[in-house]
Amino acid sequence: MKKAISIIGVPMDLGQTRRGVDMGPSAIRYAGVVERLEQLKLTIEDLGDIEIESRERITSPNDGNLKNLSAVAKASESLAAKVDEVLSKGNFPLVFGGDHSIAIGTLAGLTKHYPNMGVIWYDAHGDLNTGETSPSGNIHGMPLAVSLGLGDPALTNIGGFGPKLKPENIVIIGARSLDDGEKVLIKEKGIKVFTMHEIDKMGMTAVMEEAIGYLKERTDGVHLSLDLDGLDPHDAPGVGTPVLGGISYRESHLAMEMLEEANILTSAEFVEVNPILDERNKTATVAVALMGSLFGEKLL
Repeated sequence: MKKAISIIGVPMDLGQTRRGVDMGPSAIRYAGVVERLEQLKLTIEDLGDIEIESRERITSPNDGNLKNLSAVAKASESLAAKVDEVLSKGNFPLVFGGDHSIAIGTLAGLTKHYPNMGVIWYDAHGDLNTGETSPSGNIHGMPLAVSLGLGDPALTNIGGFGPKLKPENIVIIGARSLDDGEKVLIKEKGIKVFTMHEIDKMGMTAVMEEAIGYLKERTDGVHLSLDLDGLDPHDAPGVGTPVLGGISYRESHLAMEMLEEANILTSAEFVEVNPILDERNKTATVAVALMGSLFGEKLL
């Protein structure tokens, strides 16, 4: 994690219907992420933002129960290529969203280099829906299923191959809002999930120790996909799908600190920062603070 970091912004709001999350990368930069990481003596390269098709210019927004399918697929291909490029030169990809559908492209680029990739999915939701099970048709609720090879081929074949992930290489942390189809899939595939019940019962230290040990012994790289709605809305109000009773600010810092100490991460993304729904950029500021802990910031 001490290698040079390449930042990729993905101002995507097409995976859901609430406007504003496309400004997430700008909000994170405004909150001082580059300066924060440079203070840790890290080499930071900001590659700017992936170009995303304007919602107003999309001529065919719906494809069955998949909203903005072609535009999301196009953006995912662009992001996958950029992540691939970053890894090819030996840098650590740090991706800013944008809604969580961007993970489709991130994982497509990553798994070209890490065919046995592990993923920590830090999120209130499972994001394991398909067009058949999704109540909304919003693709930001589908990226984990897509990466398992489930869903429309326009998404599952991003990067020219699929599936990207094995179910036994996924750990979901913080789940507290799962649709019926997702619950069935989790049990069917044997996906490891630490719901808020486990976090409350075991404590975050034990949860992270188990998650890290579980992935360390079976994967060739580990990606952190952190949705800010994994945190409680009190700490991260600027998200599109807040769910009460989430992970606390302090628990999240502990989780990031433990990941840094374990030295297992090969990439990361922070998503669903929506400044339109926020309070004085609080959620982006929280995201930047968590990145500080993830990359080695210490009190003493």
